[in-house]
Amino acid sequence: MYPDTTPSTAPTTAGMSDDQAAAEAARIIADAYRPAPETPTAYRDTSPLPTYGDTPPVLQPDRRIVPAWAAGTAVAGIGVGAACVGVGCGVWLACQGFAAISLTSVLFVTLPIAAVAAVAAAVGSALRSLKDVHTEHHHHYTGPVRQENTTTHTRGVFARTHNEHH
Repeated sequence: MYPDTTPSTAPTTAGMSDDQAAAEAARIIADAYRPAPETPTAYRDTSPLPTYGDTPPVLQPDRRIVPAWAAGTAVAGIGVGAACVGVGCGVWLACQGFAAISLTSVLFVTLPIAAVAAVAAAVGSALRSLKDVHTEHHHHYTGPVRQENTTTHTRGVFARTHNEHH
């Protein structure tokens, strides 16, 4: 049932002596534990750039797409919404003791509060946008500029189009 674990006493036919076998075993073990050669993971081209012709891309700084006033209005809207939820929860908790007040009546009470808060946020963002904010970016380009103009003429029943490049 179990495999036989007794060592084999059959003579080896490899023809190695014990010293040769030990040397070969040491070589195999040394090869197995030898560290792998380092492979480069990045390459930097150090050749000089050409003085004319194609140039490599230039890193462009990241700019915000959303204007500051729009982000401020969004944050104000979130604040107004959170305030309305807080006021509404407070009114709802205060009205829990009254049996005659329904959910609809609680909503009618909190609706004017939310409207006043929304109007206040709109007025605040309008006043903030009236400020003189300069967010202009000037781009200064150096190098040759090539401007191409194309004039298009379309004529005929079957709309033949002729493009002229200037």
